[in-house]
Amino acid sequence: MAQARCMKCRKQVDIKDPKEVVLKNNLKAIRGCCPACGTKVCRIVGKAK
Repeated sequence: MAQARCMKCRKQVDIKDPKEVVLKNNLKAIRGCCPACGTKVCRIVGKAK
């Protein structure tokens, strides 16, 4: 399971409801929610093809 840093909880968390997205600068990222507090979290994965 993918993990990301939650800025509100200040720790690494498993991403709840992960979705792969492409950002404006053409990078792939996994976006979802923190399971503890519900804050949006995002982890950049790499370049999109």
